[in-house]
Amino acid sequence: MSAFPPTGRAPASPQLARRVTILGAIALGLFAIVFFRLWFLEVLSGDQYVQQARDNRVRIVPVPAARGEILDRNGRVLVENEAGTVVQIQPSRLPAAERAAALKWGQDVTTQSRRPRSEREKVPIPAVPSASLARQFDDLAGVLRMRPSEIQRTVVQQLSRVPYAPIRLKVGVPTNVRNWIAERSQNFPAVDVAQVYLRRYPQGEVAAQMLGTVGAINTDQVKDRAYRGVPRDSVIGQAGLEAEYDQYLRGVAGKTRVVVDSAGRPKTSREQVKPLPGRSIKTSIDSGLQRAGQAALGQHLAGPSMAGAFVAMDPRNGQILALGSAPGFDPTDFTKPISQSTYDARYGKGSGSPLTNRAITGLYPTGSIFKPITALAGLKSGAITPATTIDDAGCTHIGADKNLKCNAGKAANGPVDLQNALRVSSDIYFYKLAEQLNSKSGQVLQNQARSMGLDHTTGIDVPGESAGLVPDAAWRRKVAKAETDCEKKEHKASCGISDKRAWSVGDEANLAVGQGDVQATPLQMAVMYASLANGGTVVRPHVGLDVETPQGQIDQRLTTPSTRKLDFPSGYDTILAGLHDATSQSGGTSTPVFADWPQDKYPLYGKTGTAQRTGKNDQSWFAAFVKNPATHTPIVIVTTVEDGGFGADSAAPATCQMLSYWYKAKASCTGGGSNTF
Repeated sequence: MSAFPPTGRAPASPQLARRVTILGAIALGLFAIVFFRLWFLEVLSGDQYVQQARDNRVRIVPVPAARGEILDRNGRVLVENEAGTVVQIQPSRLPAAERAAALKWGQDVTTQSRRPRSEREKVPIPAVPSASLARQFDDLAGVLRMRPSEIQRTVVQQLSRVPYAPIRLKVGVPTNVRNWIAERSQNFPAVDVAQVYLRRYPQGEVAAQMLGTVGAINTDQVKDRAYRGVPRDSVIGQAGLEAEYDQYLRGVAGKTRVVVDSAGRPKTSREQVKPLPGRSIKTSIDSGLQRAGQAALGQHLAGPSMAGAFVAMDPRNGQILALGSAPGFDPTDFTKPISQSTYDARYGKGSGSPLTNRAITGLYPTGSIFKPITALAGLKSGAITPATTIDDAGCTHIGADKNLKCNAGKAANGPVDLQNALRVSSDIYFYKLAEQLNSKSGQVLQNQARSMGLDHTTGIDVPGESAGLVPDAAWRRKVAKAETDCEKKEHKASCGISDKRAWSVGDEANLAVGQGDVQATPLQMAVMYASLANGGTVVRPHVGLDVETPQGQIDQRLTTPSTRKLDFPSGYDTILAGLHDATSQSGGTSTPVFADWPQDKYPLYGKTGTAQRTGKNDQSWFAAFVKNPATHTPIVIVTTVEDGGFGADSAAPATCQMLSYWYKAKASCTGGGSNTF
């Protein structure tokens, strides 16, 4: 018979029953404690905590970091910081109706911009959507000495562009204004008064385009991996070196925990994370030469464009010593909000595009400063030798169609070899050479130009450079196809892209003297002349040298760019001799400009260029270098002046003034005396 009862379960032992009783008592006690605590919080203290929740809110406020400085090669400050008080509006605290109106305004403006210019309509700024906000803008306008409509326009325009960034109304407000607004913060719930770091330019407009500008991070940049983790209201580099080295200059924003009441008034604050200031960038720029270059260029601007550019470089390593573009601009314009009317007046249509860095983006025919490339192609291909002589009668017929080509003014130079062709800048010599180069296979001239830095970007560490163009038969076919496709699509007789003709010996002749469809920047030509100066090394131009800590210690050496070595043909010395004769011997195209230049101490090699432009005045060019001076850094300088006339009229004198500064040499630098292309 079984020992278990009919249920089939064994009876609980006394020990097990005791344990269950103890565990149950413990669980009941814990439950009682939790229940009592909840009762205490809900019943006895509930009203108190509800009131605290209503009265107090915690905000994490980013603390901007000071940007690093930008220094020249000698440690002189080009860009630094200064503290300023800014009155700004936080978009998140504006009424939803205001934000919606700004968004619609921005969409309407975009729609209008896509219409033909003749059909565009001006989109009016929407009215302030509420009486309460209108009163705030009225009161704020009075103390900031602004019009309420100006505040509304600023808010709408900035909201439409960057809907999450603080809207700066006034930068650099005096202390009494700051205090007045802070004491009445309950009247201005959307307004902040904060201290910010503003960029300061102790040397004024010096190198403005190269240094660049800063501004609020925009919608596209927020999504960029390069700005991951950057607060949405941050100020970052937007152009020039400020943008290129933003990761070093920007620093890391701090954080402050602010407790505010229901009216938004701060009650307590505590800094949680201190901001880390940005590091400084030491550049290769010589600020003295930069200033001298801008002054020299400014003296020789002429014609309707009043524009030009220059590049000064160390030919040994590609370090940029100076790089300028005219017209210039005042970079302090962009340290604070700028009205649309002011922007349009200073930087809009008819302003001469002062924000454009013509030294790296300006695409021009180069004129005769291209001729050393043609000479090298001729020597390398065997089309000529240094002793090859042609009779320059002033004009010649080129190609099967007997296209007439002439020197400037049809001037005849008589029998000239390569050295003298460069001295007097004989177009006829290079037209004849182009006929032979065009008959050879392999695009000898185009390949020589590309190997020396044309038709592609140089890789300089200043954003935005242009690649340029070295035309050839393939390019002609490409633009002809684009013209045909456009005519079919647009149902036009001509789109103006191309005349659809094939490559001809006339195109080669134009290229040989830097005319026709060739386009190059002053920087590209400086790289090309640097290779002539250093014996065939194609350098990569660069501005940044070191990253420095706020204490001035070197934190990182910026990588020295790589170079390429060209195999210059026999006869290269003849090209150098021709360039030297052009600045020093009778008949040289720039000899009058450098009549009293100390050639014994600083032997100068140079070439004038006069680029003819359809419908515009001639453009003046000059390229020069001093190879191995005994006591100073060698230098290459390329200068161009739009509407400047012959190369000896404006570009050569401006270059002479820069060389005089660099070598502390006395020279009159008188323009004129040569009317050659």
